[in-house]
Formats: sequence, C-alpha cells, structure tokens
Amino acid sequence: MGRLFGTDGVRGVINIDLTPELAMKIGLAAGTFFGEDSRILIGRDVRRGGKMLQKAVVAGLLSAGVKVCDAGLLPTPTLQFAVKHFGFDGGIIITASHNPPKYNGIKVIAADGVEISREDEAKIEEIIFSEKWFRAPYLSLAEEIPKFHGIIDAYVKSILQHVDVEKIKSKKFRVLIDPANSVGVLTSPLVAKKLGCKVYTLNGNLDGDFPGREPEPTTETLKETAEVAKALHADLAVGHDGDADRAIFIDEKGRIHWGDRSAAILCKYLAKKGHRGKVVTAVSSSTIIEEVLKPYGLEVVWTKVGSVGISRIILKESNALCGFEENGGFMYPPHIPVRDGSMTLALMLQVMADENKKLSELFDELPHYYVLKTKIPMTRTAALKVVEKVAEYFRNYRLITIDGVKVLMKDSWVLVRPSGTEPILRIMAEAKDENKLKEIVGIVKNLAEEVLKLK
Repeated sequence: MGRLFGTDGVRGVINIDLTPELAMKIGLAAGTFFGEDSRILIGRDVRRGGKMLQKAVVAGLLSAGVKVCDAGLLPTPTLQFAVKHFGFDGGIIITASHNPPKYNGIKVIAADGVEISREDEAKIEEIIFSEKWFRAPYLSLAEEIPKFHGIIDAYVKSILQHVDVEKIKSKKFRVLIDPANSVGVLTSPLVAKKLGCKVYTLNGNLDGDFPGREPEPTTETLKETAEVAKALHADLAVGHDGDADRAIFIDEKGRIHWGDRSAAILCKYLAKKGHRGKVVTAVSSSTIIEEVLKPYGLEVVWTKVGSVGISRIILKESNALCGFEENGGFMYPPHIPVRDGSMTLALMLQVMADENKKLSELFDELPHYYVLKTKIPMTRTAALKVVEKVAEYFRNYRLITIDGVKVLMKDSWVLVRPSGTEPILRIMAEAKDENKLKEIVGIVKNLAEEVLKLK
C-alpha cells in the first residue's frame, strides 16, 4: 500500500496528482474516520483549484453523513484555532502551504486543532485503499453547508490576549507585511493595526497565481520585500507563506533572517521572563538554539522534520515551552500549539517593545553562523541514495539519522534529506567560517551529482 500523506498533508500538482476524484475519496475517508454526525469545519487558501477540491472533499464528507461548515478563505492556523475554540470534531484546510503555484493540498485537522497524527493519517489511507468507507443512509444526508462567521475576529482576539497591547502600541512600530498574495493578508495586517502599528502591505491582493513572488518565504524570494522595507524605514517586515503559518522576519537594515534565528530570540525572551519547559524543534534547525538556551537550563528536543510531529510532542509534554522550525514556523502553546505566522509577528513585536531594541540588535546578539540552504530536483529514491552517500562520506563524524542525515562537525553542520512534500533533495548547512561552509556544501553537491549520473 502506498502513501498519500507526506510531511504535512496530501499534496500534488492540481488536476494531475491531486484530482477531484482523489479529493472526494479523502473527504469520504475522513468522514468515515470522524464518524457520522461529526461537525467538520472546512476552509481554503487562494490557490487555483481550491474551490474545486473543496467541493469534492465536501461531497465525500456529506456522503459519510458528516455535518460541514464553511470557513471560507483563511490561514491554516486560523482554521486550526477555530476547530478547537468553537468545538468542532475536526477540520480540513485546502492548501499546499509554501509549494509552488501549480500545487494544492489537503490537511486534516483533529478536534484539538492540530493536524491528525501519523497513525490517524495511516487509518485514513487504509480506508481509501481498502474502500471501506461508511455511506450514510439518505435520510441522514445534510443539504446545507452553512457559512461559519466570526472566526477571524475570535482568532485575532486570542492573539492579542497573549501580548501587552498597550506596551506595543506605545512604540508606534512601522511594519511591512508580505502575505504572498494569499490569506495572511486577512489576519496579520489586522493584528498589527490592533497593536498600534503603521501597517504597509506588499503582495497584499488575493491572487492564486502568486504574481508577487513564490509562496515560500526565503532569502531569495523576499529580496524585493527587504528592499521595500528599507525604503519605507520599517522597523520590521515579515514574509508569510501561502497559508500564513510561517513568518520570516526582515530587520530595519533589510537583512532577512531564517526562522531558527527568530525562534532563538523568542525562546530567549520567554526564558528571561522566567518561563521554563522543553523547546521542541526539527533536525533542520540550527544548533544555535542550544547555545542560546544553555545559560537558562532549557532542554532542546530534536525531532524529524514536519510540524505535525513537533505539535504532537508539545501536546504530550506537559512542560513544553514552545516549538519551531527553521522555515519560520513557530508554535506558541498558550495560543495554539501549531505554526502561526500572525501570532509569531505579535510575539516579535512584544520582544522589541519589552527589550526596547531594534530588530537588528536582537539578531546581532545571537552567535554568528554563515548559512546556506539549497535544493536539488530529484526523485525520492535518488535523494535517499544521496543521504546514504553523505552518511558514508562523513562516517567519522557525529551523525543524527532521525530524518535524512545531519553531520555535526566543529563549529559547523550539514543536513541532507529528501523533502516530504516535493521531489527534491534539501541541503541545509551552517558554519562559523564561510569557506568551510562552501566546502561542506560543495562535497554534498558532488555526491548528489554522482547519484544523478548513475540514473
């Protein structure tokens, strides 16, 4: 039996890999899993084919006797908040998050607001492949799919409860928000305005073709955003992905910072405030987090790449402080234990206000590493062969093989792993010496080329 669910939901090229037929089966299987008369909240981002997939998923849910409410257009974390806050039995969001525009996807949310566990994903896959779904009798079939109102207002109110609104207002920050022409524009500007910020938006019109930039916020895709931020003399700029669960920050100097750096700032701030607990993150994150948190005695828990696993560990750990990913996903359990771009923005403004420091100063206080992140198109099979070659080449160093292979050397590290959402090999590396960084990545690229030549 194959797998449908990847690192974060079911994804594929719209109308080729991810078709209405498959979407209907996923809806029917999810409805069977949740059970007859379950209340399910469904929403989507602006991607092409989103309406088509949503209608197909709804058809499957209704066939299984589920009661469906339509949340409309909204970020993934907003729907996740709503599922838990309003007492739904589950939720489904139609999104491919950071993937290129031709992709779309389906995420299934549990009653606690977190994506369903890997075990429950397997149960839904089993229902699909064995076709053992439940079909409700005709008298149980719902005819109406009511709109569910008030979600964004309740969500924004929750975020504001976790920060000092008046303190942030007093700073009158200038903030640039780049939601990548997607649903982050429905929440983050509203949060920033409620916090007394002068708000600017770039790529703020909703457009499923993502004309402003690629949906994934990176040092490459946010270059124009950084230039605009400098021209506007913004105190802070933030770039979201397609479903606004990530937040990549740009300081007032126009420097773009990866998510593990911003997470280190937030974790350090929480620790200084006396908060204690475990910090959960994936092997793709920088070891900088251990350096920063060591003086405070906080433990870092390393996991496989994928926000689902991190969120599920946070739920199991009674004393988890927070979780994060290097891609800009930060999980703050007092709000919801999932990645949330708007909540992360509010928290960073809180740190700047409390510390009375510019964003550049907060980043400059962190240990300095040179960073290089790249990806090479290839099949998963080829990517796994590269992982084997890298592990063999660096066999005399400390290796972490939770997800791909992470090689830890003195003042440097490199992670090589197949993507869980795209047919690519991801390479992430850091070093305190720039030449060392280039040397390490060069070795990995050569090993990858050897594998590709053998195909």
